[in-house]
Amino acid sequence: MLNDPLRREAAARLRGAELRRAPVPPLTELYEGIDTEDAYEIQLLTIRHRLAAGDRVTGHKVGLSSPVMQAMMGVDEPDYGHLLLSMELHEDTPVPAAAYCAPRVEVEVGFVLGADLPGEGCTVADVLAATERVVPALELIDSRIADWRITIADTIADNASSAGYVIGEGRDPRELDLKAVDATLTSGSETLASGRSDAVLGDPAASVAWLARTVARFGVQLRKGHLILPGSCTRAVDVAAGRTYTADFTGLGPVSLSFS
Repeated sequence: MLNDPLRREAAARLRGAELRRAPVPPLTELYEGIDTEDAYEIQLLTIRHRLAAGDRVTGHKVGLSSPVMQAMMGVDEPDYGHLLLSMELHEDTPVPAAAYCAPRVEVEVGFVLGADLPGEGCTVADVLAATERVVPALELIDSRIADWRITIADTIADNASSAGYVIGEGRDPRELDLKAVDATLTSGSETLASGRSDAVLGDPAASVAWLARTVARFGVQLRKGHLILPGSCTRAVDVAAGRTYTADFTGLGPVSLSFS
């Protein structure tokens, strides 16, 4: 484990990398012995820094929610990060690709909460009861770690590689089979990726319940109005300036993000 000064130094490195769009080497190479507890503390230092500057938490995201990604990272459970107001993107406003280090998009079925979720013991039934609507979503991810050379500790410290999100209108979750939502990512006439919602822990609502139970250990509750991104239905896709990316979901419709 790292001491507090080293954790603060690591958080400052990541903030500087984001500000200058100049990725840093993996923290696991810079800080011998860094573990997931250190990484979450580093993440929180950055979030507190941004909140002190006037930002606001608008939700949370789950990463590493597929068995394939967990096996790749050598872990047996997902990780999580924070969503902030400054990360909110809009379909009608192109995103400058050059503002990020190595941007990618992921395709997700998002959950907008209409009520607070319980923490310890949260179930899928609790998630469905508390969800106001499920929404088509694209998450913009980015790595402040050079060349995406990340371990589990690197991505956790880097706020689970969060960078932005855009959502569509959505609908009541009880009107859908949330384990059978097909999703396709296209750009122009090109199909880039496809998948199904059950790629996310077998049921994206199960991912949200896992998150509620996990953050409760740190005294955090998933609140009414929060957006929860439970994990990607497809592989992540690199983005390029001048292109528009559209995710289309059966029963939910499309959502798009353009890059300038």
